Amino acid sequence: MDVPKRRMIVDIHGDVENCVAESGVQEGMVLVNAMHITASVFINDNEGGLHQDYDRWLEELVPFNPGTDPASGGYLHNRTGEDNADAHHKRQIMGREVVVAITNGKLHLGPWEHIFYYEFDGRRRKRVLVKIIGE
Repeated sequence: MDVPKRRMIVDIHGDVENCVAESGVQEGMVLVNAMHITASVFINDNEGGLHQDYDRWLEELVPFNPGTDPASGGYLHNRTGEDNADAHHKRQIMGREVVVAITNGKLHLGPWEHIFYYEFDGRRRKRVLVKIIGE
């Protein structure tokens, strides 16, 4: 997928539902994994205010700073020539993947649960792995 912004939450719930339906699996599990060290997959409410709160909260915890000097808010990781140290930290906080049960051929989630991909260093093509096992 293309992620046009540096930080962006992408709704992948429908895509995962389609993968499960196409698989024909009735009882099993699906793993949904961000295939990038600067991105996350998470489950929560599909509510825009909550997503903005996540963005604000993560930026307060680990602010973007392209610098390399920790004394001025920079990150040692950026000495590699990159500017995405904050993205690595944000991914660590939000997690790498989710596993969801499949029951009667459908995602077995709570009433408000929804699957999202959260990019912290975008503006380029990204991948998500969906692995389905079951019968």
